[in-house]
Amino acid sequence: MFEKILIANRGEIALRVQRACRAMNIKTVAVHSEADADAKYVKLADESVCIGPAPSGLSYLNIPAIISAAEVTDSQAIHPGYGFLSENADFAERVEKSGFVFIGPRPDSIRTMGDKVSAKKAMRQAGVPCVPGSEGALPESIEEIRKIVRDIGYPVIIKAAGGGGGRGMRVVHTDAALSNAVIMTRNEAQAAFGNPVVYAEKYLENPRHIEFQLLVDEHGNAVHLGERDCSMQRRHQKILEEAPAPGISLETRDKIGVRCAEACRRINYRGAGTFEFLYENNEFYFIEMNTRLQVEHPVTEAITGIDLVQMQIAIAAGEKLPFQQKDIEFNGHAIECRINAEDPYKLTPSAGRITQYHAPGGPGVRVDSHVYHNYMVPPYYDSMIGKIITFGDTREQAVARMRIALSEMVVDGIKTNIPLHLDLLSDSTFLSDGVTIHFLEHKLALHNKSS
Repeated sequence: MFEKILIANRGEIALRVQRACRAMNIKTVAVHSEADADAKYVKLADESVCIGPAPSGLSYLNIPAIISAAEVTDSQAIHPGYGFLSENADFAERVEKSGFVFIGPRPDSIRTMGDKVSAKKAMRQAGVPCVPGSEGALPESIEEIRKIVRDIGYPVIIKAAGGGGGRGMRVVHTDAALSNAVIMTRNEAQAAFGNPVVYAEKYLENPRHIEFQLLVDEHGNAVHLGERDCSMQRRHQKILEEAPAPGISLETRDKIGVRCAEACRRINYRGAGTFEFLYENNEFYFIEMNTRLQVEHPVTEAITGIDLVQMQIAIAAGEKLPFQQKDIEFNGHAIECRINAEDPYKLTPSAGRITQYHAPGGPGVRVDSHVYHNYMVPPYYDSMIGKIITFGDTREQAVARMRIALSEMVVDGIKTNIPLHLDLLSDSTFLSDGVTIHFLEHKLALHNKSS
């Protein structure tokens, strides 16, 4: 097992990884920008290294600075968290070539699954159901593109092969709009991801977003840890997740989960990974794989009792999974609300100093957050400042505990989306059977129109 791990990230995930390391008696190195010098996880780390000024391009995305920090602190491995460099194959390769262990998949796996065209090809070969679409990248000829799209059937969505974070995608309903949509998506893809390749998929009108959590070791063992419903989204970004997904049978869970595990074996995957699906009319359609830890991993931990970060570290150290699929038990229900520093309905960021802070507690309540009283929320990074996770024997109990937790939480001095979460947890559609990926956008549009 490793003696020292460098955590190449910030915020709540840096603290989460640090806690897992401390539980395993592993020393930690926190890297930080000048803006994060006073962060809780920096103070709690065994060592810390400033890697640059506030902008992430000069700090958390600065690969040479991170490698140098690992060298000067004699770290053995690097945990990338999520976001930033976590799915950057070049970074993973540089880490390993520099003599460190990358706590995540092999670089070639990240490349394969990071390109959505090659990812879908790999999934089809493994028997994982995919959204109907182009077999590969769209050609240059608009006439050929029109033929492909007509075969798929309108509406379609044009997507960047190297996209993510809700960028690089456009819905097209007619032939007349197709050419412009392809050109604009290619330009956006090149600017945002350095890769102009785009592909087309059937646009599902009202799907849910359901994902499966996988763990895979280097010895050919792969297990799924069930599914999460992540349909509550705005601007293609999740804000509320739950496990298990409402209305999914045990038989369906096992059927899809086993296929995902087989796909991991086929591509020689290693570590934690998440298969994301659209779900409509009782059918699953694969859309992408995230080759990293997910923000919403705590809900899976709650219903399985498995620490995913500790498992990531153990797998990277070459250990075998300590369980088989038949050993995985699913109990109760868990919900996660992402607490963002933003206007709850207009979604505009709200940086600044937190003048009062109080975290909720009680049975079945977990808070993952790096903020504290008098903490300054910097304007340079993602707006998420923490997560509340509640667990109960039933979905109803988890929801009730979340309402109490949200009502107890105090974050003064800035705006947060706590009022929005309280609104959502009282919505009859959400309470009855879950929602589709368009639900929140429509709800926000109605609210902003009437206010």
